Amino acid sequence: MQTITTEKRGVVVSLHIHPDNADHEMVSVESFHLEAGKGIVDDGRYYDRSSRRHITLIEREVLAHHESLFDQLMLYPGRVRSNIETSGINLSELLGKRVRVGSAMIDFYEARLPCSKMDSICVGLRATMENNRQGMIGFVVENGTIRINDPITALASS
Repeated sequence: MQTITTEKRGVVVSLHIHPDNADHEMVSVESFHLEAGKGIVDDGRYYDRSSRRHITLIEREVLAHHESLFDQLMLYPGRVRSNIETSGINLSELLGKRVRVGSAMIDFYEARLPCSKMDSICVGLRATMENNRQGMIGFVVENGTIRINDPITALASS
């Protein structure tokens, strides 16, 4: 059985789905629905694939740090191709945990690895994002809807 702990709590600050064309920027949305074992409905890149890779998250605080390392780098919402951008929570501390995001339940099972598209934003950004500075990958274990300003709460075993 699991109970909610108030130690690890943050908020959703922006939401994004992958476009049909992988070369285009992410599409910002106000909310999306997740299906257990399938991913984000309407996100063709991850939805209903054989992969456990259903959703990606990154902290706005981490993005602000990356921006501070490069002159004139602007990492506006969705630019680093993450489905959810958060604030107020250290996602790397949640690796291996079950997390409630909005009304959905997600297992945070792996740290995200930066892709080559990061260096197309700014040369050197990909290397800067390595070692747990690129967010988390999650597997949807319980259906739910996620909206901007929804809480993010880590669950602990009781």
